[in-house]
Amino acid sequence: MTIQNDSFDRRRLRSTRERLPRAASLRTIAALVLREMSVTYGRTPGGYVWAVLEPALGVTLLVLIFSAGFRTPPLGTNFGIFYASGLLPFFTFISISIKVQQAINYSKQLLNYPRVTFMDALLARLVLGTLTQLAVSALIFTFLLTMFETRTVLHLDRLLNAYAMAIALGFGIGVLNCLLISRHAIWGTVWSVITRPLVFISGVIFLHESIPEPYRSWLEWNPLVHVTGESRRAFYYSYVGEYVDPVYAYGVAAICAVAGLLMLQSYYRDLLER
Repeated sequence: MTIQNDSFDRRRLRSTRERLPRAASLRTIAALVLREMSVTYGRTPGGYVWAVLEPALGVTLLVLIFSAGFRTPPLGTNFGIFYASGLLPFFTFISISIKVQQAINYSKQLLNYPRVTFMDALLARLVLGTLTQLAVSALIFTFLLTMFETRTVLHLDRLLNAYAMAIALGFGIGVLNCLLISRHAIWGTVWSVITRPLVFISGVIFLHESIPEPYRSWLEWNPLVHVTGESRRAFYYSYVGEYVDPVYAYGVAAICAVAGLLMLQSYYRDLLER
């Protein structure tokens, strides 16, 4: 009986030791999220309000510009919901990728503490970016669907899939850029220049089917095209979007994330000394 009790105690102690790092990591991530919230949104007047106004103003600007030149949008009858369905998932990708790629530089001092790992910093910025963008998107979509006759039928599962792809791509590319920017600061400027045309080649403003071949097939290598296509399918039941391939988008995100994490695992200690 004594031997059995000793064996049970050892198993319980081992289980407790395995749970402690996980609990500590969760507390660390929560603390980093709260710190990020206070620094990003809490120190400026209307910080949280601007997080909503920025994408709302972007949608409004597109509506004003294109409604002046066209009677109807490429899909449906409401300009607002058409551009919101493309712009908001796109903003989600941009926001999360920017936050994640600055995780090491932003939390460099905290990473010197043994309980704070680079994964904690990455996940904290991912969590905050995701929660913020989902809340903003929910507010804007709710406003548009409530205040206007959009003549759309929302398929929530497809919309969530579109956002999941945007979040996964934002995290994967953000992790990969996190190493590159930390090692070569100039890469941040180069990347911002490279990605400026993305809003035009990701199906945000123009419907993907309106682009002639062979450019249409070339653009399908851009995973964001699949994100906006899935988001449009979530609102427009008649929109088929045969080109949409979630497996491809998730695959690109996974490859970037794994490659970035493996390289960070090898080099992030060197980055802290820079």
